Amino acid sequence: MTDPNAIQPSELDQLPDRDPEETAEWQASLDAVTKAAGPHRAAYLMRRTLERAEGAGIALPKLLETDYVNSIPTSAEPAVPGDEAMEQRITAWNRWNAAAMVTRGSKYGVGGHIATFASAAWLYETGFNHFFKGKEADGSGDQLYIQGHASPGIYARAFLDGRLNEAQLDNFRREAGGDGLPSYPHPRRLPWLWEFPTVSMGLGPLSAIYQARFNRYLANRGIKDTSASHVWAFLGDGEMDEPESTAALALAAREELDNLTFVINCNLQRLDGPVRANFKIVQELEAQFRGAGWNVIKTLWGTAWDELFQLDTTGALVRRLRQVPDAQIQTYQTRDAAYIRQDFFGADPALVELAKLLSDDKILECFHLSRGGHEARKVYAAYRAAVEHKGAPTVILAQTVKGHTLGEGFASKNANHQMKKLTVDEFKNMRDLLELPISDSAFVDGVVPYGHPGADSPEVRYLQERRAALGGPAPARRVHPVAPLPAPAEKAFASFDKGSGSQNVATTMAFVRLVKDLVRDKESGKRWVPIVPDEARTFGMESLFPSLGIYSPKGQTYEPVDRDQLMYYKEAQNGQILNEGITEAGSMADFIAASTSYATHGEAMIPFYIFYSMFGWQRTADQMWQLGDQLGRGFLVGATAGRTTLTGEGLQHADGHSPVIAATNPAALTYDPAFAYEVAAIVKDGLRRMYGEAAPGEDQNVFYYLTVYNEPLPQPAKPSVEGVDEGIVKGLYRFNTAESAGITPPANAPRIQLLGSGTAIHWALKAQALLAEEWGVAADVWSATSWSELRRDALEADEALLRGEERVPFVRQALQGAEGPVLAVSDYMRQVPDQIAQWVEQDWSSLGADGFGLSDTREAARRHFGVDAESIVVAALAQLAKKGEVKATAVKEARAKYGL
Repeated sequence: MTDPNAIQPSELDQLPDRDPEETAEWQASLDAVTKAAGPHRAAYLMRRTLERAEGAGIALPKLLETDYVNSIPTSAEPAVPGDEAMEQRITAWNRWNAAAMVTRGSKYGVGGHIATFASAAWLYETGFNHFFKGKEADGSGDQLYIQGHASPGIYARAFLDGRLNEAQLDNFRREAGGDGLPSYPHPRRLPWLWEFPTVSMGLGPLSAIYQARFNRYLANRGIKDTSASHVWAFLGDGEMDEPESTAALALAAREELDNLTFVINCNLQRLDGPVRANFKIVQELEAQFRGAGWNVIKTLWGTAWDELFQLDTTGALVRRLRQVPDAQIQTYQTRDAAYIRQDFFGADPALVELAKLLSDDKILECFHLSRGGHEARKVYAAYRAAVEHKGAPTVILAQTVKGHTLGEGFASKNANHQMKKLTVDEFKNMRDLLELPISDSAFVDGVVPYGHPGADSPEVRYLQERRAALGGPAPARRVHPVAPLPAPAEKAFASFDKGSGSQNVATTMAFVRLVKDLVRDKESGKRWVPIVPDEARTFGMESLFPSLGIYSPKGQTYEPVDRDQLMYYKEAQNGQILNEGITEAGSMADFIAASTSYATHGEAMIPFYIFYSMFGWQRTADQMWQLGDQLGRGFLVGATAGRTTLTGEGLQHADGHSPVIAATNPAALTYDPAFAYEVAAIVKDGLRRMYGEAAPGEDQNVFYYLTVYNEPLPQPAKPSVEGVDEGIVKGLYRFNTAESAGITPPANAPRIQLLGSGTAIHWALKAQALLAEEWGVAADVWSATSWSELRRDALEADEALLRGEERVPFVRQALQGAEGPVLAVSDYMRQVPDQIAQWVEQDWSSLGADGFGLSDTREAARRHFGVDAESIVVAALAQLAKKGEVKATAVKEARAKYGL
């Protein structure tokens, strides 16, 4: 049998041992200490040795976990500048008003969260008073990602500051009247206060990392000095279970983002119970962040614990704290001193002796109240260490009690996340605990009053003076006056109007060529931010590598393998392209940071993010809602789009539904252009609307979603007829008629209108020729560049009608007088074109690629879904047969002729 005490083989066996005798002496010393003083003493000595080695600059792997104690000892804590007693009073008012706001709103049944801010109040207050730079500070100020469920506390502080009034607090979660407050941080709903939407769990931490990274991108490219800006992300320990929360930790460490601090409120509870009931979430997070390369600061225990740690001469207390699971820590919060003496201290004889030195009051103070996240001194020390740390991002793991100061009915109770109100008696107990001057008579008819010390009170003056010193109110969102970007030269767009002649060109290539021209523009070229998730070569963008460079804060520290080629892989510190690797979520976070730079930094940037269309809205639609909520602007480009344009890729890559999902987002302007000149016209109009001179009433806070295709196809010249440009932007124009296409149908031939979008228009054009040549039917072909914009316009017309205004939807205007029924076709499910069916006066039918995708050739896939030219012909004949304009037998004949 193998000796369990024998030293097992390790990677060290592969390294040369210059002095085996010395090595053996060290090992023997460790064995002797273990035998004489025990394994805990041996472990302590080893850790001290590793600590000394690290301090001396000796390269050794770091420990992933430390003991369950504060990272910063009490003796090393700096004094808190300012008036701590004053900040205590301010925090008390904020706690009160946050709880009052949610409780008063409970009578309307609109919900709200009390316990989260109660646990995190000092985490915010310390930052507001000493660290968070406002928008009037140097640079752009700090960027604050507020934990969504803590919003009542932020509103309460804004109320104390005079930025909100009682009526607004009373309209918390009731916005329909126009003067309410959104439930969570929502820039679209309260754009002067909230800068970043965060309540969709996991997106806050992900976005914060990429925002910090984008700040460095702006600086390294010479666009804006962002060195004074710091990104703070306030998160919950339960939120860290979301994969997005930790998806980019390595990026932050790899790029040494010391302009970023995560503050994780470790109240040990998620929505239904403990975060890690049988384990320790703080230790787990510490290991995770340390392993990713972050600086970790644990702020766990308050000053009441100092005496206990000093009395612990054997290390038994620290060992016991590491053993006790989180759920038991929560139980101690709700039990009496006798229980704690027996369960916690009774587990070790040394702790039994230690407990004899403690009064019951002392035990309850430690286990019920004293947490590092509840003390300004502890929090200040952690924040100070975080902003002074260089070379890596910092995470602060601050232990708190969920529901702190709200009373025994709230603190650490599993259900407290769903508890929406306190009773009057509970409020009075809270008032006494917080020492607030609110009389019993202020509770009129059982309604809890808001509290305010007065606009000229010492508390308000102190609060405002601290904010003035730090650069103004926070949080705050400012859209600085930015001159509209000059329109690029018309030549870049007009070059597509003449078509591609005999050359087949994919619309993906047309878009990339357009961008290549636009980034050369002297005025706006540097504003473009190309974003791609490791598929640049798929989309034909490799030609941009040497000209624009791929952004890397370290530049290029190696000689690329393709250095001798024209389109070599070039990385640069001032590179313009963000090539993120295989992460759609990270690329979207990039896009969000760039698309809102006009507000965050007063610098308008023009991001375009190009991706497999299937992997955009399907995977990251939540971030696209975040983008719309944050009022982002830019171009999302779904490449290799459609369900039948990819050869051989199959179900997982075949996109038949992205435009459906996109249509649900009010901020998304979704286009499915068929031709290169349409791509150019849409981008041109998007630049005008989002970055130039928007028309009166036009919302600039939109983003464009364009689908483009990798299939090389003929690119015709733009029709030289009136209304084409307007139709491209609004969503529909007639590309040709049977006659203008050179087809001469018989006199009085039946006529049908074929509406196609994207690549489907090529099938419609082929069907147009077949209908005329083989069936004597005249077909007009229309390019439907945007089904969803046609629908948006029609919905607005309906709304106008309800107001008594007569307005005809554009789709009805465009098709007015068009003869025959309408047949719509796209490379997506029928639901996409069917969006506009109710506003079309002609008989309507549609074709689409419904169902699951499959692997095969394009032709076979289109035949499978019934959207190829021959299928369009059969569908068109069927419509005309219903009206009696062709013989019913024609449908059967066509089906047999084409093998359908």
